[in-house]
Amino acid sequence: MNALEIRHDLGTSVTVRDGGTELFRYVYQPDTVQLESPKPYIHPLRTRAGRVVSLFRPHDHVWHKGIAWSLPHVGEQNFWGGPTYIHGRFYVQLENNGTQAHRGVVTLDRADGTATFTHDLDWTTQSGALFFTERRTLRASLISPHAWALTFETRMTNVSGTDVAMGSPTTKGRENAGYGGLFWRGPRSFTGGQLVTEEGLGGDEVRGRRMEWMGFAGQHDETDAQSLVLMVDDAANPSHPPQWFARTEEFACLNPAPFFSEELTVEDGATVRFRYGVGIADADASAAPGLADAVRRALARSGASAGAGESASGRVAVEGADPAH
Repeated sequence: MNALEIRHDLGTSVTVRDGGTELFRYVYQPDTVQLESPKPYIHPLRTRAGRVVSLFRPHDHVWHKGIAWSLPHVGEQNFWGGPTYIHGRFYVQLENNGTQAHRGVVTLDRADGTATFTHDLDWTTQSGALFFTERRTLRASLISPHAWALTFETRMTNVSGTDVAMGSPTTKGRENAGYGGLFWRGPRSFTGGQLVTEEGLGGDEVRGRRMEWMGFAGQHDETDAQSLVLMVDDAANPSHPPQWFARTEEFACLNPAPFFSEELTVEDGATVRFRYGVGIADADASAAPGLADAVRRALARSGASAGAGESASGRVAVEGADPAH
């Protein structure tokens, strides 16, 4: 397999290439308008054969941008984008669209077949108050001639001065709409595709179920080729295994949603950690179990790499907080 290359466009983005194919571009300092809750995003996202498996700023939800860490209810703040769900009023546009702002690069590295990018971010409210600080790491590695893995890790520290509850529209009263977290929006041509779980194939009816992993098998226009995108939730994540927010009919999306039906309270000064693995393959739905195994291994390697750089401190999913939260 080819060695990955990583390129830094200073102050804007990083790209990772597999030979002649750009696997993804991570835009860490976008020019997004405030209403869309500015945040880093991954787009375009491609298979090793070069097929695009992400969608940027679709007209139906302009705040959807490839893969992004998007949280709709962080206390009273909206780091998702667009209007906020208010029970009894549905969605209302408020002046609460926060920003995930890049603060500085920590690591830019290519070693042992893995491309790594780590940076620090500040989460600020629309009024300019510092709410959370974050350290985020992305790692990419090749796992087969037809597939590669991306791991995503975030450590968010509450610096708001008060306890903050992370939730979803469902925790606010909207049934079966528990989105929030690492969210992937797929190409238009994937609409009507197949959701894949360890139980088999499905559609929108799997939304809300608890699974360690879930995949989406879709078909491309022009070529008729099929691609598979799959996400794995780390066993140490809060609410593991998570409920999933996923769609096939209205549009293609995957989202392991840790706050789907229950809020997570992060105490002032505490740190909450989430880790995910994403598999991207030139394959159909039948390859999902094998891809999940490979991504799980990549996630374990990523965790070992992260642990090697830390002292043994007994960190847990929510650090510095009462385990009940």
